[in-house]
Amino acid sequence: MSDAHQSHDMHGGRHNRAGHRDDRTAGETDLRAQDRHGGHEAHGGNHGDHVALFRRLFWINLALAVPAVLLSGMFADLLGYSLPDVPGLAWVAPVLGTAIYLWGGRPFLTGAVAELRGRKPGMMVLVGMAITVAFVASWAATLGVLSHELEFWWELALLVVIMLLGHWLEMRSLAQTSSALDSLAALLPDEAEKVDGDSVVAVPPSSLVLGDVVVVRPGARVPADGQVVDGAADVDESMITGESRPVRRTVGDQVVAGTVSTDSALRVRVDAVGDSTVLAGIQRLVAQAQSSTTRAQLLADRAAGWLFWFALVAAIITVAIWSAVGTPDFAIIRAITVLVIACPHALGLAIPLVVSISTERAARGGVLIKDRAALERMRVVDTVLFDKTGTLTKGEPALHDIATTGIGDEELLALAAAAEADSEHPLARAITAAAHHRGLSVPRAEDFRASTAVGVSATVEGRRVAVGGPNLLTEHGLAPLPATQPWSDRGQIVLHVVVDGQVAGALGLADEVRQESREAVDALHALGIRVVMITGDAEPVARAVGAELGIDQVFAGVRPEDKSSKVASLQGAGQTVAMVGDGVNDAPALAQADAGVAIGAGTDVAIASAGVILASDDPRSVLSVIQLSREGYRKMTQNLWWAAGYNIAAVPLAAGVLAPVGFVLPMEIGAILMSVSTVVVAANAQLLRRLDLSPEASTAAAHEAKRVGPPSRTAVPAA
Repeated sequence: MSDAHQSHDMHGGRHNRAGHRDDRTAGETDLRAQDRHGGHEAHGGNHGDHVALFRRLFWINLALAVPAVLLSGMFADLLGYSLPDVPGLAWVAPVLGTAIYLWGGRPFLTGAVAELRGRKPGMMVLVGMAITVAFVASWAATLGVLSHELEFWWELALLVVIMLLGHWLEMRSLAQTSSALDSLAALLPDEAEKVDGDSVVAVPPSSLVLGDVVVVRPGARVPADGQVVDGAADVDESMITGESRPVRRTVGDQVVAGTVSTDSALRVRVDAVGDSTVLAGIQRLVAQAQSSTTRAQLLADRAAGWLFWFALVAAIITVAIWSAVGTPDFAIIRAITVLVIACPHALGLAIPLVVSISTERAARGGVLIKDRAALERMRVVDTVLFDKTGTLTKGEPALHDIATTGIGDEELLALAAAAEADSEHPLARAITAAAHHRGLSVPRAEDFRASTAVGVSATVEGRRVAVGGPNLLTEHGLAPLPATQPWSDRGQIVLHVVVDGQVAGALGLADEVRQESREAVDALHALGIRVVMITGDAEPVARAVGAELGIDQVFAGVRPEDKSSKVASLQGAGQTVAMVGDGVNDAPALAQADAGVAIGAGTDVAIASAGVILASDDPRSVLSVIQLSREGYRKMTQNLWWAAGYNIAAVPLAAGVLAPVGFVLPMEIGAILMSVSTVVVAANAQLLRRLDLSPEASTAAAHEAKRVGPPSRTAVPAA
């Protein structure tokens, strides 16, 4: 769209764009301040409260657990030291153990009640059962009702503290820090300039009604959907449509709330407000997709549920068998030992430790994890859907082609750069940057002029140089160079350079593809993952980028509401989709995808709608997320097998299954094995720290990995 360049007011553009940047920065600052001081509490405060709760409970109960463990008679016997003969010392462990059970154990007890009411026993029921049995048995042993072998005060204290640590780490990994819907709302300006007779008054956008006429000044956002009734301007619609270039809007054209007039003032008649606007529709799509996504039940909870029934059945069988053979006292001791030994020390840390280390390693590799479930799903993703603008491309034009009619390429570029030197338009910056990159000497220009819908002109070394699109040629009665037709077919912006009334050449500009994008696509193909591109850009532009990168499927000209439906259609075809994007227009698709990955340099709303955020704009970081997901899941399953395997082996031994051959697992040995199991799980999780998540290392690892299966390379027509 060369008109986007032709109509830009070169002198006013610098001021307007600077003002626009300042407005945006202020808005973002206000939003972040609101988040810090409580604005996010309605959305994300729940996880934050849980983090603070478990952190506080952990440290307090740890302080109580140290003396409770050291002054426990059973623990002293286990390590072979004697407690001092101090009156009342024997009651320290019971008193502190009771406080730990009632205070530190409360979250698990209430959680166990909730799981039982829901008839879905899991981790909370298993922990609640273990600490309750240990509490009752320990008091019975302390009061002499049961054998002293059943004094578990030290074990009760350690179990509660370890489980509090695990849940603290878990809640911290789940904490949310931003709100997608608040970020969407922030796109609307604080004020709208409403035409009231012969004057203009500032009003809140919410007070606008159908038929009102508003003034949208250069650099300002459109306050409501409407139709242009006066003026013409290049409108930046990238936050809504994903279009990488400003779009020319004149009288009769529609404009959308939240978009920006970049160069000239417009008068817009409002034809949609409130919930009827396109922006509100995007908000609804994000909210719907987010609310419809439910977190999959954790593997540890399922394992805990199985272990609950396993331990309960084992305890019942233990009581029945040992009572039948005539030793009911031994039966009670064995059954209680079974229920306490089933406590999930290692199981409670198996996943939280891996998650905590994974998120820490990810952050060091430029990957921020907001949603653990999204990270877990990345390991099974078979389709990665990339937004084009700002993700696979740099989101800004760059010089691609030069054609001349008699002068050299460098001379033509130098003349064009001189004419564009006083402009801050993106196309002008691309031309001057290309000249600088080639080390050209750009002459000084005089008598700079910008003509709306035509182009720019200046006097350069005594020659009149003009740069513009089709309207410039029409004004001079000139024809475009034949060599530029293939450029237009590929979706490039074509600007002709006219020197002293004659065509001296032409420049072809297009959104520049990142070199990292080529590497990312190749590495994803090496992993057997299909690559799809979706964009609001025109089909020729999208097709050119897709062909250059070897994209498997291209969706072009897609509006925001259709982006989420495209994700849903891929999911409906049985594909597990990761969406990678950076703009507001990507937010519904990010929320709809099985895993949403936001480029960190993008908008707040895109970041808020995604479960994984790439701090850099390097698309190869997607490979880092996949590698982390697969390695983290492998560690989780290893830890779960080890933690559950200990219980599966220890419970029958504690029940006395080998008693006929003279071996019964002592509680002391079982406790030692519990600690060993916990240490093994923790050490195994620490191995994740060796993972190199740099984009370069992850790309190399993808090529070295065994190919899961050949990617589908069948081209599918764009929708």
